[in-house]
Amino acid sequence: MRLPHLYSVGAGPEAFAELWQAAAAAGVRLGWLDLEGPAEPPGPLAGAVGLGAAKAVAAGGRRTVAVKRLAGEPVLRDLVREHFLGCAALLVRGRAGFPRLEARPGGLGEVSMEGAAPVWLAPDAFLARLRRPRARG
Repeated sequence: MRLPHLYSVGAGPEAFAELWQAAAAAGVRLGWLDLEGPAEPPGPLAGAVGLGAAKAVAAGGRRTVAVKRLAGEPVLRDLVREHFLGCAALLVRGRAGFPRLEARPGGLGEVSMEGAAPVWLAPDAFLARLRRPRARG
């Protein structure tokens, strides 16, 4: 299975509302990974992991929440493999080193190199770029 394109972002997920909507309409799976803030799980899940469970999952209301105890700092490769296979792209907040994706109403700015001027695209054009071979971000 293909690994997702990785993009660094600085804004929260709400800034990419147009992209999320366009992706859902087109049947394109996108992921969000936040490495910036503390991962505070809901009470019962935190309690289970705090008491020694290796993993705790809550499911219902058309979503799941999983909490996993880690031995050390999160490893990006492991997170991508465990949670985001099958996604066309993954927006990562709190980690540099990938092309930067910025949002503004009606478009996305994709910055491929440090200091380069962003290329502004409509969300559907950005999604089309993800489908091209070797469009790795």
